[in-house]
Amino acid sequence: MIDLRSDTVTKPTEVMRRAAYEAEVGDDVYGEDPTVNKLEEMAADLLGKEAALFVTSGTQGNQLAALTHARPGNEVILEANSHIFQYEGGAFSVFSGVQTRTIQGNRGAMNPSDVAAAIRGDDVHEPETSLICLENTHNKAGGAIVPLENMQAIYQIAKENQVAVHLDGARLFNAVIASGISAKEYASYTDTVQFCLSKGLGAPVGSIIAGEERFIKRARKWRKRLGGGLRQAGIIAAPGIVALRDNVERLTEDHQHASELAEGLLNIRNLSLEAIVETNIVLMNVKETGLTAKEFLLKLKDQGVLAVPFGPYTVRFVTNYGVKKEDIIKALVAVQAIV
Repeated sequence: MIDLRSDTVTKPTEVMRRAAYEAEVGDDVYGEDPTVNKLEEMAADLLGKEAALFVTSGTQGNQLAALTHARPGNEVILEANSHIFQYEGGAFSVFSGVQTRTIQGNRGAMNPSDVAAAIRGDDVHEPETSLICLENTHNKAGGAIVPLENMQAIYQIAKENQVAVHLDGARLFNAVIASGISAKEYASYTDTVQFCLSKGLGAPVGSIIAGEERFIKRARKWRKRLGGGLRQAGIIAAPGIVALRDNVERLTEDHQHASELAEGLLNIRNLSLEAIVETNIVLMNVKETGLTAKEFLLKLKDQGVLAVPFGPYTVRFVTNYGVKKEDIIKALVAVQAIV
């Protein structure tokens, strides 16, 4: 079975498994796990931030951002199709007690003037705006790269209004590889950044959130409150070190495979692409085939290929570690057979 559902389906490499087995460990709640400490220092340095914190997932990292930056009754601005708003179970309202205010973006990028207009004043009737959340790359926009200039403009507006900026960078390193812009430069227009060690980087579990040292100190307490305090966590942190050391440049392969898949799909009748392919996500519209996305996917599974619905007529493919060029060719043959 060729699995193109997500880059979360990757399996740890043999090097990662060996690193986990050999990892030096200690109690991370006491700050005594040397492997976790090494990973956090490595991540903070890559992002140009004072400190970093190892967390269990990207969603947990994003929740820590809201819990630490905001207070109950505050308002958070984010893009209408952002992962935080669409796919994290309403956790900002559940855990942080904040109100979300969405702005429709263009390929995941909010217009800075719309952001400026959405920031609340000091009217007693209005909630205070405490946080702006960005997403790069943008999942729902088909792995789109939010331009650095857009991030810079929004960050400037935020600073003028004493509002924090958090980046959901679950696939930040896909943006880094595709754009040639360093993670440190992207992070320079944020107060905090979350990125996943899993997904394209291939680690089995875990994410990083980074920011100022005082922020991380408070976030660490919130992590504990959420049940995220870990003990001998070096076993799962060690693959994260391998991911950052060995698998960032490798993302180029995923991007190339996605581009080849997209090009092949364009040559098949009754199919269209819904977004420019910049990284490792391909959004295919199947409406002209007379099938819904779910119907198409059932037939595709019978052909030995897995993908996911991303709308009534939208199928999402995500290239990932373990998917080879020959798998892309086989996937295209499978799609052609259905159409």
